[in-house]
Amino acid sequence: MTPRELTAKANDGVLLHAEDRGPQSDPCPVICLPGLTRNARDFTAIADVLATTGSAGEAMRVLSLDSRGRGRSGRSAPETYTLPQEMADLLAAMDAFKIPRARFVGTSRGGLLVMLLAMFHPERIDRVVLNDIGPRIEPAGLARIGENVGTTMRFASFEALGEALSATQQTQFPRLRGEQWVRFARQLASSDAETGDVVLDYDEALAAPFRQTNSASEPPDFWPAFDALKQCPVLVLRGAHSDLLSAATVESMRRCHRRLGTFVASGEGHAPLLWDRASIETVKRFLAA
Repeated sequence: MTPRELTAKANDGVLLHAEDRGPQSDPCPVICLPGLTRNARDFTAIADVLATTGSAGEAMRVLSLDSRGRGRSGRSAPETYTLPQEMADLLAAMDAFKIPRARFVGTSRGGLLVMLLAMFHPERIDRVVLNDIGPRIEPAGLARIGENVGTTMRFASFEALGEALSATQQTQFPRLRGEQWVRFARQLASSDAETGDVVLDYDEALAAPFRQTNSASEPPDFWPAFDALKQCPVLVLRGAHSDLLSAATVESMRRCHRRLGTFVASGEGHAPLLWDRASIETVKRFLAA
């Protein structure tokens, strides 16, 4: 499915990009929010399914957003790469696209963004899928991500990037093989028309504020933000090999939220790719309920 391309302006003028699929008449669209260095292409497979009418239900309108500094959204000053600014950007995009209330799928940092939104604007949220993220972030996973952000940005080809991903993320995705790593690479990067290089689709300046925010011995506590989600249904997806979201944290989340469901993506780590039928159908049933 070829998406419609939408743009909106943030409160400081930064251009925000989104991919838009499905019927414009949907009164409560699905908004997909990617992780720290990721972009709207992460949701292509699941967005195509959700936006298509099938035997399991009506087609949904699905918008996949590029946060500032990622994908086709504009770059900005490093000090603006923060969750509060990104929440303001999300609200600006929702208002520009005339979406008063939405269903959300948030992967990693995108899920933290939805939690923050719940604290300040719970009326904008119908229900939420948290993809491998919760109120406690495991230090080992955070350290692994921090080691790679903004280091090597250019590669000779998508195949070369796929090989690099395999070398650094094999423990997270032990079942991926050959062409699947190349598919993963194509989600993360684009070709540079001038040099022919393959370049990761985010501003390498993201590294500094990320490391500064997470330099403490203990990761930030997001339990107050998670508590704000108790007003709506939540589905938590966890990668079986995830080093960022532990099974113990998911169980704690389940015990304190009476409308929380869980699903484990076997053979995957942080964060589940949302390519497989089981994950997609689980998310679709939840969003359609």
